[in-house]
Amino acid sequence: MTGTHSVEKIGGTSMAATATLFDNVLIAGREGADLYNRIFVVSAYAGITDLLLEHKKSGEPGVYARFVADDDGDGWRHAMAAVRTAMHDRNAEMFARPESLAEANAFVDRRLDTIAACLDDLARLRSHGRFCVKEQLVTVRELLAGAGEAHSAHSTALLLRDRGVNARFVDLSLWNQEDMRDLDERIEQAFATIDLATTLPIVTGYAGCSEGMVRRYARGYSEMTFSRIAVLTQAREAIIHKEFHLSSADPKLVGTGKARKIGRTNYDVADQLANLGMEAIHPGAGRGLRQTDIPLRVRNTFDREDEGTLICGDYVSDTPRVEIVTGIRHAQALQFFEQDMVGVKGYDAAILEALTRHGAWIVSKSSNANTITHYLSTDVATMKRVIADLQARYPDAAISAHPVAMVSAIGSDIARPGLMPDALRALDDAGITVNAMQHQIRNVDIQFVVDVERFDAAIKALHGALVEDAPMAQGRRAA
Repeated sequence: MTGTHSVEKIGGTSMAATATLFDNVLIAGREGADLYNRIFVVSAYAGITDLLLEHKKSGEPGVYARFVADDDGDGWRHAMAAVRTAMHDRNAEMFARPESLAEANAFVDRRLDTIAACLDDLARLRSHGRFCVKEQLVTVRELLAGAGEAHSAHSTALLLRDRGVNARFVDLSLWNQEDMRDLDERIEQAFATIDLATTLPIVTGYAGCSEGMVRRYARGYSEMTFSRIAVLTQAREAIIHKEFHLSSADPKLVGTGKARKIGRTNYDVADQLANLGMEAIHPGAGRGLRQTDIPLRVRNTFDREDEGTLICGDYVSDTPRVEIVTGIRHAQALQFFEQDMVGVKGYDAAILEALTRHGAWIVSKSSNANTITHYLSTDVATMKRVIADLQARYPDAAISAHPVAMVSAIGSDIARPGLMPDALRALDDAGITVNAMQHQIRNVDIQFVVDVERFDAAIKALHGALVEDAPMAQGRRAA
């Protein structure tokens, strides 16, 4: 039975805009009973998880990466001091009451001191040279990841209580060898005694559990926690608060006046976005919501009055149209050519096994009689290892990789007549060569492979032709 509450996830950038977050989301003019029947799952404040683990984009080492490298015995300690300073500075910006600031800082200190003590113990063991702590490093990464969400959830609950809201800090991050519950069990236990009609839970996006959230979901773990809470509590709606609208293209590329808020779409489109790395929601998280018929709404934290984009399982646009143009700027095309492949099975399985072993994300693939091409979201170093493995197994095969960009036109139904010629004409008019193209029968997306340096131009050309110049019919139908 569907509940009357919502489960809402707040991203790190939105968390860092504390005043706006309170004005537009957490309180947003509500009083009394209207403040409740909501559950908030929070990410760490922007930049904190980068300091704890490593920078998501640049790879600059944080506490975890410095501890693993062990190139300087005090390197991870200096990194931990930087985390403590950043958390204290964040608290100082948010808290007006000295008592609350002291409580928030004391919480941070207790949590970081506990983690530092664990790392000290492991460092001493490692220094003896007779102990291998490789297996424990997985636990270290989990502990460090959880510290960011524990800080943000605790501080947010405390700030709400300072404003007269009955908020409760729900810490799912606690994790030890004697409490190896799975994710669902930990969530069910945490919410068993909470009355949502009178209590506003502020929940850590990280959950310590037997599966290992970071190990299994990498940096997408907070969305998995959010999804499972929505499913297990039978939420009326799941909401993600981001720092932008889910738009027809990146406004920075096509212009803020040209990008359009999508408004409505379905989980199929959300999956295509996740596959390209532009996550409306982690694909694993979206699966649970879709299977239980919980709609997902993506809202802009900085646009209080706008209802955002609603994602449902059965939505299909009334008129076939492209809803979004996006892609991957830096991908790798792995081409495997073997003259003897014709009529012989096993090549594809071997390639997939190598890609899986090296953790290369497969975006798309194509094949003909003697060639299999995989388009991958991975780095050059991983690509070299994959090629070396495959070449050793198939010494007569011609295996190569080269950088490409992929641009995709996506929609809940893109089966309008002339769409493909219009797209190809737009790219040709912009002087863009299409190196490869994929169009699935399902009519949800078309992928164009172009040179890396033509990525921006391809996005602009396709958005102009397929979205800006397309008929403005905005009708919708249920499938």
